[in-house]
Amino acid sequence: MILSLGIIGIVAGGLLGGMYAITKEPIEKAEKNQLTESIAEVTPPFTNSPEDDKTTIKVDGKDFMVFPAMEGDRLAGAAVLGYTMEGFSGEVAVLCGFDAEGNVKDYRVIRHAETPGLGAKMEEWFHDPTGARSVIGKNPSVESFYVTKDKANGGQIDAITAATISSRAFLGVMRQAYTAYREYAAGKGIELAAAK
Repeated sequence: MILSLGIIGIVAGGLLGGMYAITKEPIEKAEKNQLTESIAEVTPPFTNSPEDDKTTIKVDGKDFMVFPAMEGDRLAGAAVLGYTMEGFSGEVAVLCGFDAEGNVKDYRVIRHAETPGLGAKMEEWFHDPTGARSVIGKNPSVESFYVTKDKANGGQIDAITAATISSRAFLGVMRQAYTAYREYAAGKGIELAAAK
């Protein structure tokens, strides 16, 4: 009996290892393609390869990946991939797109484990122009990217109903992504127009 269980365990482990080896490369390729598509969706038009020109910027001890969108020699904007572990259920990773002035062009929630029907609404909620929900077209150097409940910080963005923690996590990533973008631009000798 013990011998049978041992053989079954070894065979099952071998099969799982084999499946991992078979699926690893296609999964990595699909994730890379998704990132490439998402960068194009959240940034202004570009003539370079943002993924080839990416730079890592540390913000509050975390790595943020800046994918610059260049139009010729001009910085047209950037996609910034960042994350926080302060979501209601842990990690929230967002690809934030900015234009040359630092305004939010668009974003994509890349990963999260937030509650379905509540915090999981991040992708739609912060696009919605109803009330003060949308972050699109807004600039973190001009408007306070905190939820309106955070009066001490001058919050100007409506939180997702019954998901304030998820909303704070999302907006925190947006603020830090903007900081990474601003630092990247400053390193290239560019001052974002709205930050002057």
